[in-house]
Amino acid sequence: MSREEKQKLGNQVLEMFDHAYGNYMEHAYPADELMPLTCRGRVRGQEPSRGDVDDALGKFSLTLIDSLDTLVVLNKTKEFEDAVRKVLRDVNLDNDVVVSVFETNIRVLGGLLGGHSLAIMLKEKGEYMQWYNDELLQMAKQLGYKLLPAFNTTSGLPYPRINLKFGIRKPEARTGTETDTCTACAGTLILEFAALSRFTGATIFEEYARKALDFLWEKRQRSSNLVGVTINIHTGDWVRKDSGVGAGIDSYYEYLLKAYVLLGDDSFLERFNTHYDAIMRYISQPPLLLDVHIHKPMLNARTWMDALLAFFPGLQVLKGDIRPAIETHEMLYQVIKKHNFLPEAFTTDFRVHWAQHPLRPEFAESTYFLYKATGDPYYLEVGKTLIENLNKYARVPCGFAAMKDVRTGSHEDRMDSFFLAEMFKYLYLLFADKEDIIFDIEDYIFTTEAHLLPLWLSTTNQSISKKNTTSEYTELDDSNFDWTCPNTQILFPNDPLYAQSIREPLKNVVDKSCPRGIIRVEESFRSGAKPPLRARDFMATNPEHLEILKKMGVSLIHLKDGRVQLVQHAIQAASSIDAEDGLRFMQEMIELSSQQQKEQQLPPRAVQIVSHPFFGRVVLTAGPAQFGLDLSKHKETRGFVASSKPYNGCSELTNPEAVMGKIALIQRGQCMFAEKARNIQNAGAIGGIVIDDNEGSSSDTAPLFQMAGDGKDTDDIKIPMLFLFSKEGSIILDAIREYEEVEVLLSDKAKDRAAILKGKMIPSYIINSNPEMENEEQSSPENDSQNQSAEQVSSSSQEVDLVDQESSEENSLNSHPESLSSADMDKAVSISPSEQTSNPTENHETTNLNGECTDLDNQLQEQSETEEDSSPNVSWGKKVRPIDSILADWNEDIEAFEMMEKDEL
Repeated sequence: MSREEKQKLGNQVLEMFDHAYGNYMEHAYPADELMPLTCRGRVRGQEPSRGDVDDALGKFSLTLIDSLDTLVVLNKTKEFEDAVRKVLRDVNLDNDVVVSVFETNIRVLGGLLGGHSLAIMLKEKGEYMQWYNDELLQMAKQLGYKLLPAFNTTSGLPYPRINLKFGIRKPEARTGTETDTCTACAGTLILEFAALSRFTGATIFEEYARKALDFLWEKRQRSSNLVGVTINIHTGDWVRKDSGVGAGIDSYYEYLLKAYVLLGDDSFLERFNTHYDAIMRYISQPPLLLDVHIHKPMLNARTWMDALLAFFPGLQVLKGDIRPAIETHEMLYQVIKKHNFLPEAFTTDFRVHWAQHPLRPEFAESTYFLYKATGDPYYLEVGKTLIENLNKYARVPCGFAAMKDVRTGSHEDRMDSFFLAEMFKYLYLLFADKEDIIFDIEDYIFTTEAHLLPLWLSTTNQSISKKNTTSEYTELDDSNFDWTCPNTQILFPNDPLYAQSIREPLKNVVDKSCPRGIIRVEESFRSGAKPPLRARDFMATNPEHLEILKKMGVSLIHLKDGRVQLVQHAIQAASSIDAEDGLRFMQEMIELSSQQQKEQQLPPRAVQIVSHPFFGRVVLTAGPAQFGLDLSKHKETRGFVASSKPYNGCSELTNPEAVMGKIALIQRGQCMFAEKARNIQNAGAIGGIVIDDNEGSSSDTAPLFQMAGDGKDTDDIKIPMLFLFSKEGSIILDAIREYEEVEVLLSDKAKDRAAILKGKMIPSYIINSNPEMENEEQSSPENDSQNQSAEQVSSSSQEVDLVDQESSEENSLNSHPESLSSADMDKAVSISPSEQTSNPTENHETTNLNGECTDLDNQLQEQSETEEDSSPNVSWGKKVRPIDSILADWNEDIEAFEMMEKDEL
């Protein structure tokens, strides 16, 4: 790449920064962030909450502070001087707001220190900032003291959140009850806190940060030398025992190495190298970096990677381990070329797992460091691609908008401060020559937020003992671990093709692993090749699949409640390779089940019998479908029911005239739900009710689920589809045998009987059958949600559990057969049953038919109103009323119905 083209790209980065920064200052300042789609500032409390993401916002003009040293790197010294004056004049750090200790440290404290570092550098040069008298440093010190109460724990690990005004635990603080924090949150403090101590001479900041790092080191898993993702700040117990280099851990490793560089303490390098040895031994599977269990590091913890691990190749460059850095970076770049941006998470075969992309800069960071290490112009082309994609897909009139879905190109009204703090800094440095920067960048180290701290801090105010006597270190068997930084001249002996030779074998890895269409396992069998069975392709009715499971040591057990249990005994596998395939299959199945659980979950629906003699009194709890007409958005469907032939609905109906214009009844089993829906729709049905073939099943005892599609596009299905368990379905079937003509209402919730019977010649005492009781219910504050009774069922997580028994190496996966494409091949996402309270006095007033059907001439049961649970995890208990009570309540109605029948006869 010519110098002219590099300059042109550098100028393009400057223009892009001006577009983002200028729009923030014009439309958002002094708010924390810019909302680029609506051209206004994001002020916490004035916009809908985004959960933990908002913990970075503290009403302290976050984007401006985060951008301070970027202005100097981009040679915008006049704008930097103006920005510093604005920070000193406008920013208030004493706000009554709860913020993340981690985010506030790396963005605000780091931003103030980075700004101070470059302010004193400019003042020393003699042209700009001559008025500056350490004001940013004083603000940083003030903020540091505000963060210190977070460390008031026995372990020394900080609370994850703190109130800027009131600190921790006070009633007005609204924080201090948390018990867990992420490893990165507690281990990413040492650079900023040590720099604050070295700048000011107040040693307390560095002492607290070191204590937190020491505790994390002591709590590492001693046999694997890995750390988990989440730790209890009081006990030091690992809450999440999976380990990787991405979200939750990433900057902990980064700060160990960089603390050695900045502070010169050998113990930090020894710790980093101990961890790095474990990472390369267990997590690194070039070009992949996969999470593992800290106690069983040979066992992968998940089958996808997150975007935050893109920083790791840059850290490997600083370590001097260039080959794996090149390999992982190349893999990430191919994913970007396929999707334009790096998705928040992607699978090991490079499919999108989470489709968002909040304009993260970690990949640009690694690209810059690899170019610095190798000098390979290939990385300039990579940077050029990043610039083009940002301008083509993320640029909007008021800035740059995060990608809501990399597959569709949809935007999110979000432009995080790290986009200005890091992305433009690394891209500009990638194309800039040494003379393009007004200071020597080699005199500084980058924090995880790309803020610049001067290396001369290592010799300033050294009041901390260099050697930490409380730590233990393991002797490493890798002779490549030296206690000095490597010389890049030795790494690349005049061979400009070094990086290319490493990349070449990986140039098609993504396209080969991520084909345009899914290749079914059965097709592979016919072609002669037999790749390992993937969880997404598994079908419990396929005898070849069952044979493969057996070979992998996996047993399939059908449980009485309709679920399928998968159990693996590694010692029963045909070979060690088959045992590994079995482990992978079980992990994929867990991930598949978890993914289905996270898919859009729909609330239960209602099937209400509205014909004589029910008139809306019988309401059956029904499971929804992820396809077809959404009853919550459209008017309910009403019609007479008719059984389809064949009853399973798995082929073209032989009685289309019977279901034409009616709601078809179909039995579950033998084919996909979506296939049944298409067959009855083609026959002219206006809706469908699938009845469970597991005799005796009931919504009272079995977890309700939603019917999933067949993996294909289901937009062609226009009719509503609902699912009834066996006992509820038998009520409709018995009614058909008794009365022949049965009309039902399919809706999102039970409808008021007066509305159902409106316009019909029905005596008023049928509609208001028990005025005293209904008046009492209506006047009760506990019955505000009328006619929304047992059809409301908590839809929580799918029943999936991997039982890890070390003695037998047994892995057990419990999942609904629907999610596994099981014996009846009906794919579904499970909804767990509602939680039952242990205190009988706390049961909520909710009744159901309980699946029982008595003589409809003598007895009717009605579902009563329900009360929504006020707990955060909304669930509804069930209370079945005694039959005598029901008979007494509805005796008048029974007599009325009998009188009507006689009149009709």
